[in-house]
Amino acid sequence: MFFLKLVLRNALRAKLRTVLTVLGLVIALVAFGLLQTVVKSWYAGAEAASGTRLVTRNAISLVFPLPIYYRERIRSLEGVHGVAVSNWFGGIWRDERSFFAQFAVDSANFFAMYPEFRFKAGEWQAYLQDRRGAAIGRQLADLYGFKVGDRLPIRGTIYPGNWEFTVRAIYEGRDETTITRQMYFHYDYLNEFVKQRFPRGADRVGVFVVEIDDAGRAAEVARAIDAEFANSLAETLTETEKAFQLSFVAMVETIIQVISGVSFVVILIILAVAANTMAMTARERLAEYATLKALGFGPAFVARLILAESVAIALAGGLIALVATPVVAAGFFESVGKSVFARFEVQPVTFAWQMAAALAVGALAALVPMLRAANVKIVDGLRHVG
Repeated sequence: MFFLKLVLRNALRAKLRTVLTVLGLVIALVAFGLLQTVVKSWYAGAEAASGTRLVTRNAISLVFPLPIYYRERIRSLEGVHGVAVSNWFGGIWRDERSFFAQFAVDSANFFAMYPEFRFKAGEWQAYLQDRRGAAIGRQLADLYGFKVGDRLPIRGTIYPGNWEFTVRAIYEGRDETTITRQMYFHYDYLNEFVKQRFPRGADRVGVFVVEIDDAGRAAEVARAIDAEFANSLAETLTETEKAFQLSFVAMVETIIQVISGVSFVVILIILAVAANTMAMTARERLAEYATLKALGFGPAFVARLILAESVAIALAGGLIALVATPVVAAGFFESVGKSVFARFEVQPVTFAWQMAAALAVGALAALVPMLRAANVKIVDGLRHVG
């Protein structure tokens, strides 16, 4: 009790300095947590990918489509449970800032592979029966206020023209980890348009989504699919859904790495600030530490006293940061994050990193001051003027 009381009194002796140090720690740790959440949110879609789904695309590039008749040949291969068409549309609703993902799919086959998307029975039937029907994810509907029955005009870019859809269904996610920021509509509607305007481009698709029976055979089935179309005019590249999604993340991987690096640089900066604070504190109290030694307290006691004070200050900053980070993250998501991220939640591992960083800053900042104070001679310490 005596030791803890002494640590508390020392930490609060220079109240302004302690408050500013804690504030600096809080700002740094919140910034660290926010940046780490940004990084993890980029990977959210890939982490939620299913191990029983593969994606088959053109081996050269996604820009080049595949013939639709590949679907039946893929379906006939051993280990394949189902095949669906998915085609990127890339239209613009309202303006470029209101962009969201749109896919043309053969709906009955496609959604059978995605049990994480939940439809109301009536809406599902209405969507299937409407040639221009669109299915909107709940997160997307909440973001822009879409409702069932709304007209949805979209300006085509890859497929030029003014397209009009009707929101027939709003699907929910199975749980909070399911991303529902996409719009889906019928591939047949897109293909009919292409047949009229660009006949040579008809009956082609962007990718095939392949459902397999056993996730453990993913690599084997992927090789079988690619072997099926080897030396053809449109060779394929088949990979897991997670690998496919990570390939898009890789396009901005350098930016993500920079963001991650900056988050750790922030911690190093506050470490330097905290170390300077503790060095000033120890230098001012050399005479007191020498007096403690003269009274019979050993060097280890003096070192523990400095270490405990530094860790206590860092721990205070860490605990406040734990409370503040979710609040700041929610504010960031509401103000600017909704147009970029489908989910933006601070993960438990981020809280663990924050506390680990706080304790590391407290321990490392005290290292040099505690060694100096523990080794100071009593006579030299008593002569010192802080």
